[in-house]
Amino acid sequence: MSDKAVVTCSITGVLTDPTQHPVPVTPEQMAASAREAYDAGASCMHVHFRQQTAGKGHLMCWDPEVVLEIDQAIRAACPDVILNYTTGTIGRDQSGPIDCIRAGKPEIAACNAGSLNYLKTRADGNWAWDPMVFLNPVEKIEEIVAVMKETGTRPEFECFDVGIIRAVGMYQEVGMIDRIDYNVVMGVASGMPCDASLLELLLKYMKPNSQWQTTLIGRKEIWPVHRKTAELGGHLRTGVEDTFYLPNGERTSGNGQLIESIVRIAEQAGRSIATPQEARKIFL
Repeated sequence: MSDKAVVTCSITGVLTDPTQHPVPVTPEQMAASAREAYDAGASCMHVHFRQQTAGKGHLMCWDPEVVLEIDQAIRAACPDVILNYTTGTIGRDQSGPIDCIRAGKPEIAACNAGSLNYLKTRADGNWAWDPMVFLNPVEKIEEIVAVMKETGTRPEFECFDVGIIRAVGMYQEVGMIDRIDYNVVMGVASGMPCDASLLELLLKYMKPNSQWQTTLIGRKEIWPVHRKTAELGGHLRTGVEDTFYLPNGERTSGNGQLIESIVRIAEQAGRSIATPQEARKIFL
């Protein structure tokens, strides 16, 4: 277990309404929010890009010009920061993310490592949204990993279930990738629950000598799992993409408070926080 924990901030996500939640949208807002997180201890920023037109700030944007403007604003605000671009598309077409990776050449890009029935129910017994498949067949993964090799971008494999973790090991076995970086996603209603007792089991199914972190989606229940992640040697991520709630149950004012909370948890678990320069040696 490394003493150093790399902290990632998931700055904004998508679909949440910026008029109702503290999610940044414009390059200036993204840079300011990233700086809050950076000052609190985050050395990596997981970045979604939103449309800049008034009234559409909750929608995803795959315009390389917007991506570069946000990329440059964050880098100017946060010296030596590592950027991790989102690449997720519900369907097969991922030309938008590919264009953005080629334009920005980020150090890291998320890579959704397997398909998932993306479901949620309401208390009244109805679907929260129409059932959909988050489609990530192997040939889609191969396509985007090839682009990442071209741009010098490290893929971070987002794993929503145990079988997906095992599949990532197979990607290595057949030569699709060399090193593996797992991102264990917990809290999606039709994926792995946010449960600290799962983590030790999941580690058994990861390839040796791999980096791993957790992405935890929810409210107060996520914080004990962050602590377990720190205790087991994983790297840490939080931000307003993943939660709006602090460990005491109060709503956060933004990314700075969330990163401060996760840094405290890491330090209480005996971990020290990697600087951006240290994070680059660990992650890249």
